[in-house]
Amino acid sequence: MSAVISTSPTTGPDRWHHYGASSHGRRSISRLHWDWYQRTGPGDELLGDLTDRAVAELGAGAGHQAAYVAAELGAARVTAIDSSPAQYTRGRDFYADVCGLDFVYSDAAAYLQTHPDSFDIAYSIFGAVDFSDPQILLPASELALRPGGVLVFSTLAHYRNGAPPETECRPADIPTRMPDGRPGTMQRWVLNSPVWNELLVESGFDVMHCHTVHDPGREGEAPVTTTLFRARKKRGS
Repeated sequence: MSAVISTSPTTGPDRWHHYGASSHGRRSISRLHWDWYQRTGPGDELLGDLTDRAVAELGAGAGHQAAYVAAELGAARVTAIDSSPAQYTRGRDFYADVCGLDFVYSDAAAYLQTHPDSFDIAYSIFGAVDFSDPQILLPASELALRPGGVLVFSTLAHYRNGAPPETECRPADIPTRMPDGRPGTMQRWVLNSPVWNELLVESGFDVMHCHTVHDPGREGEAPVTTTLFRARKKRGS
């Protein structure tokens, strides 16, 4: 069975319209990378055994990772959620033939809130967890996961210019381009580990794993540290 394509409404200009626009199709992936430069650190093992499991990617972009999870890791169903019309269309066009893969055009939190107890695993690789209010998205993720379900995500441990992360749950405005080319901004949550840990616990998760991956950067690249979280929904939640 080929990918099922679902839609739900989102609002506002598409701040990801130009991101990945130069991509010419599928991307060959041999494993998951969670770090910023996509070349080091843990891989597929962070998701655990996906055999017969329902998986959601929160902020799936063009669907490269979701297609790999669906095709190679044995998941029963992978739901790739993204609020960008452009990214949703790219993913659908690239991977609509991948069995067990659904593309959903929606705000991640809104979709999860309307699909309680639907997933065994949810993950985000610099995706919706970075660009959604965690005080809304994390409880929505807890709601959508079945008891004992797992949330895995990677996020920036500091701002890309080297500035330290926030010590409170507050976003920063970062530059982007609007669909018509004009400069704009969008919100990104760059929080330190204790803040993420507290938010996860308050949302009904037990934090099982918190790890940082530091890449000093190759020539011309800025050093970037990635924080990885693996948390389990409390069984009595």
